[in-house]
Amino acid sequence: MADLIPLYPVRGASAAANRRRAAYYSAAGPGPGAERPSRYQLEDESAHLDEMPLMMSEEGFENDESDYHTLPRARITRRKRGLEWFVCGGWKFLCTSCCDWLINICQRKRELKARTVWLGHPEKCEEKHPRNSIKNQKYNVFTFIPGVLYEQFKFFLNLYFLVVSCSQFVPALKIGYLYTYWAPLGFVLAVTIMREAIDEFRRFQRDKEVNSQLYSKLTIRGKVQVKSSDIQVGDLIIVEKNQRIPSDMVFLRTSEKAGSCFIRTDQLDGETDWKLKVAVSCTQRLPALGDLFSIRAYVYAQKPQLDIHSFEGTFTRVGLLDLELNQLTKALFGALVALSVIMVALQGFAGPWQRNLFRFLLLLSYIIPISLRVNLDMGKATYGWMIMKDESIPGTVVRTSTIPEELGRLVYLLTDKTGTLTQNEMVFKRLHLGTVSYGADTMDEIQTHLRNPYSQTQPPAGGHTSSATPPRKAPSAAPKVRKSVSSRVHEAVKAIALCHNVTPVYEHRAGAPVEAEDAEADQDFSDGNRTYQAASPDEVALVQWTESVGLTLVSRDLASMRLRGPSGQLLTFSVLQTFPFTSESKRMGVIVRDESTAEITFYMKGADVAMSSIVQYNDWLEEECGNMAREGLRTLVVAKRALTEEQYQDFESRHSQAKLSTHDRALKVAAVVESLEREMELLCLTGVEDQLQADVRPTLEMLRNAGIKIWMLTGDKLETATCIAKSSHLVSRSQDIHVFRPVTNRGEAHLELNAFRRKHDCALVISGDSLEVCLKFYEHELVELACQCPAVVCCRCSPTQKAHIVKLLQQHTGRRTCAIGDGGNDVSMIQMADCGIGIEGKEGRQASLAADFSITQFRHVGRLLMVHGRSSYKRSAALGQFVMHRGLIISTMQAVFSSVFYFASVPLYQGFLMVGYATLYTMFPVFSLVLDQDVKPEMAMLYPELYKDLTKGRSLSFKTFLVWVLVSVYQGGILMYGALLLFESEFVHVVAISFTALILTELLMVALTVRTWHWLMVVAEVLSLGCYVASLAFLNEYFDVAFITSATFVWKVSAVTAVSCLPLYALKHLKRKLAPPSYSKLSP
Repeated sequence: MADLIPLYPVRGASAAANRRRAAYYSAAGPGPGAERPSRYQLEDESAHLDEMPLMMSEEGFENDESDYHTLPRARITRRKRGLEWFVCGGWKFLCTSCCDWLINICQRKRELKARTVWLGHPEKCEEKHPRNSIKNQKYNVFTFIPGVLYEQFKFFLNLYFLVVSCSQFVPALKIGYLYTYWAPLGFVLAVTIMREAIDEFRRFQRDKEVNSQLYSKLTIRGKVQVKSSDIQVGDLIIVEKNQRIPSDMVFLRTSEKAGSCFIRTDQLDGETDWKLKVAVSCTQRLPALGDLFSIRAYVYAQKPQLDIHSFEGTFTRVGLLDLELNQLTKALFGALVALSVIMVALQGFAGPWQRNLFRFLLLLSYIIPISLRVNLDMGKATYGWMIMKDESIPGTVVRTSTIPEELGRLVYLLTDKTGTLTQNEMVFKRLHLGTVSYGADTMDEIQTHLRNPYSQTQPPAGGHTSSATPPRKAPSAAPKVRKSVSSRVHEAVKAIALCHNVTPVYEHRAGAPVEAEDAEADQDFSDGNRTYQAASPDEVALVQWTESVGLTLVSRDLASMRLRGPSGQLLTFSVLQTFPFTSESKRMGVIVRDESTAEITFYMKGADVAMSSIVQYNDWLEEECGNMAREGLRTLVVAKRALTEEQYQDFESRHSQAKLSTHDRALKVAAVVESLEREMELLCLTGVEDQLQADVRPTLEMLRNAGIKIWMLTGDKLETATCIAKSSHLVSRSQDIHVFRPVTNRGEAHLELNAFRRKHDCALVISGDSLEVCLKFYEHELVELACQCPAVVCCRCSPTQKAHIVKLLQQHTGRRTCAIGDGGNDVSMIQMADCGIGIEGKEGRQASLAADFSITQFRHVGRLLMVHGRSSYKRSAALGQFVMHRGLIISTMQAVFSSVFYFASVPLYQGFLMVGYATLYTMFPVFSLVLDQDVKPEMAMLYPELYKDLTKGRSLSFKTFLVWVLVSVYQGGILMYGALLLFESEFVHVVAISFTALILTELLMVALTVRTWHWLMVVAEVLSLGCYVASLAFLNEYFDVAFITSATFVWKVSAVTAVSCLPLYALKHLKRKLAPPSYSKLSP
C-alpha cells in the first residue's frame, strides 16, 4: 500500500490512519526481504467463436456482443401496463421510488475524491471523516420506535389489523369493545418491541467491546493510550507484535533495520500466512521514532476505490416462511372480502349495504389471525434458546432470532476453506526419494542418515561455534548402498532447509523482540526463543521438519542464511539470487554459495506440473504425486543444479541486463531464469498435510446425503483449494474434477464453457478471474452448468466475488443459500446469504459477529441443520397453520350464524369471549406445538435424507393450507349448526354450547396434531381447560349459570364436540396406515 501512496515531505511529520473499514490486518514481528515482480507474463491468444458453437439452452447466440448482455432479458414475460401493472405491484414500485428519492434528497452521498492527510496532525484535515468505529446496530435512539413499527406494519397481516382497530373509533362501524381489537394488537407490538430492544442491546454491547480496544498513539509529548473508536485520520499509531491493525494505515516505520515486516491479511482474503511488507523508505531512515515529528509531511491518497476492503451485504433479514405466510394471509384476505360481498349480495344490497359490507369485514376479520405474528416470533425465540442450550453444540450463539427455520430449507451451502474446513496448520507427512519413502513412523531413520555426513565435525567446548568447517563425508564400514541412501537423504534435507522464504525470529525470555543481528552476535540460537515467519504455512512446515530431523535454520537476512547441523556446527550460505513463487510459474528457487566450500548451487521446488519438465527423466515422479494427492497431501518437487563460478557470473550478467530492459522486461527475465531450469537433478518429493477441522469429512458427507450442494469459495491458490477439496471429501474419489482453464476474453470463455459442457457428473474448479470473465458474457449458462455439478470450488475469490456468487445462486435458482466462514473476508458472503453462520476461530470474531448464527467448530453445522433447522421449520409450519385454523373456525361459525339469522351483521361472541378465545383459553396448548418433534435428534442425524424432503416446502404449501381450510369449514359448520339444533328456548344457550364445544375442539385438535408428547404440552392442555372451567363462574354476562351446570349442557356439548373431532381422528389413523410419512418408518 505504501508503494501506491506518495509521501510528500514539507515541514511536518507523521504516520496516517485512515477511517476504519470492515477489514483488519494482523501485525507480526519484523523480517527482511522484499517481493520481486512476477516472473512470467501470459499472452492473450485469439480464439474464434465460430469454431465451436455454444448451445446450452434453447436460445442460440449471435456474434454481436450485445446479444450476450440482452439474453437474460429475453426470458422476461410480457410487461403489464396500466391498471393491471398498478394492481400487480406497481403501487409498491411507486412507493419505493418516492421513498428512495426523498432519502437521496435528504441524505446526498458525498462525492469520493482524493485526500490529503497530514501526518500526526488530524486537525489539518480539510474534510470531516467518519469515526473509526464498528457499528452493527440497526437503529439509534430516535429511529428505534419508527423503525420497529415500520418493520412490523410492512407485513400485510399487521397493517390489516391496524386498519381494523382504527375503524372501531367510527361509531357506525363499532362492533364491540375497543379492547377486543386493540389489546391483541398492543400485545403483539409490545412483544416485538421488547425482542428487538434485546437484540439491539446485545449488538451495542458487542460493538462497544470491539471499539474499546486500546492502542498506543504517538504524540509530541510521548505515547498515550486511545480507544480504537477515537483514532482519527492522521494519527500516528504504534502497532505491537500480534496486534490487529485498527484501520487502514500507511506503513511508515518498523523496528527492523531493513524496514520489513510480516503482516497477516486473514481479515481481507482469509489467508493466515504471513506477507512481507516494506516501510516507506524516507521515514524508515529516520534515526529514532521521535524524529517523525521533526519533519513535516503529508500523504496524498487516491480516492477510495471498490477493492478487497469493501463489503457488500444486506441489513435485515426476513425468512422465507414469513414471506410464505404473508402470501397465505393475502389469500385469506381475498377470501374475507369475497365472503363479505356474498353476505351483502344475499341481502340483496338492501339499505346502507356499504356499511354492512364493512361490518361484515370486521365481523369475519378473525379469518386473518393477529396472533399469528406473535406466536411465530415467540416460537423463533424458543428455537434460538433451544439451540444455545444444546450441549452437543457448545458455544453456539443465535444472533438473529428471526430466521431459525431457514436452517431447515437450505439447498446451497457456501463455505470458506482456511479456518473453516481446515485448521491452517501444516504437518510434514511424507518424503519420497524415488526408491525409498519415509513417513511419520520412519523419520528417525532420516535423523540417522543425516548424522553421518556431520559425524566428524564436533562443536568446540562451551557449546558455541563460530565458522563452520566443510561437512566432509566420514569413512564408514557401511555398505555402498547405505552410503548412497545417506547421501541422497542429506542432499534432500539440505535443499529443503535452504530453498524457502522463511525467516527465524528471536525473542528475549521477557517477550521483547531481538534483532537477528543481535541474536547472531550472542549465538543465542536456543529453540525456545525462535519462531518462524513466512509467506506460506507450507514453508514453515518444511523448515520445522528439517529442524526436527537435525538441520535447523537459525538466521537469515537478505544476503545470507545459517544452518545448524545435528552436531551443533553452523553452516553459512550466501544468498546470491532468489526467485519467489508466483501463481504462473508454480515454483520458487534460490541460488546459494556454501561459504565453506565456495560451491554454488541452484535449488528449486514447485508443483509437479511445473517441475516435471525441468528435472531429469525419471519413472516414479508422476505416479507418486498421484498417490500423495489421493491421500490429500500437498506435494512439492525439490531439485538442484550445481553451477560453476563462470556459469553463475554469465547468468548474473544476463539477468542484470534483462532487469534493466525497458521493453518486455518480465519476459526477458523469465527467459534468463529458464536457461538454468534444464536437466535439474531430482532430489525428492515432499508431502505436507493441511490438517482438517475435526469431523469435517463425515459432516460434509452428511450434508450431501441431505441434498445440500456444497460450494467452496476461497482466496487461496487453485492447487491448494483442489487438494483440500479432495482431502475433505468435498469431491469424492470416484468423481472427476474439471479445472477451468484461465480465460481473459469472451472467446476463451466460449471455448472453455463448451469443453466443460461435455463433462458429466464432475466437480468444477474455477478461479476468480476466470469466473469474472464468464459471468460478464455467459452468466446464465455458467450458473446453469455449475448448479448441475456435485461440488464447485472457486479459488482466488475476493470478498465481493463471494457475495456476488451467493446473489447469483439466489437469483437463478430461487433456492435458499447458507454461507459459512470465519474471517472478515467472509462477512460480505455471510450477509448476502439467506442464512449466515460464523465460526469463532483464529481469524478473529468479525464473521461470527456479523452472522446470524455463531458456532465454534464446523462439525456443529450438521446438528444445527439436521436437528434444529429441521425441527424449527416443521414446528413453525405446524404452528402457523394451526393459528390460521383457530381463526378460520370461529369465522366460519360467525358466517353460519349470520346466514341463519337473515344475514344480519351481528356478532356471535362479544367482549372477553373473543379476547379469551385467542389468548387465555387456547394460547398455551397451541404454542406448545413448538416442543413437538416427529423423530428423535439421534435419528435425524443418522438419516439426513429426512432433511431433503423439507427443501420442497411441503410442510407449508397451498395444498396443506387448503386442507386446514376444509377442516376449519367442516368443524365451524358442525359446531354452529349443532348448537342451533340442540338449543331449546334461549339464544344464550346457543352461545354457551357453541363456545364451550369450540374450546374443547381446539384442545382436542392440538392433541391430534402432536406427534411426540412433552410434559409441558399436557400441562398446557390441563391448565387451559381449567382456566376456562373456572372462568365460567365469572361470565354471567354471556352464560346462564343454571344451564351450564346441568347435565343437558354437558351431553349437548359432548355430542357436538364428538361429531366435529372423531371423523378427523379416524381420517388421520387411516392415512397413517395407507400412506405413512417417511419419518414413521424409522420409529421403533
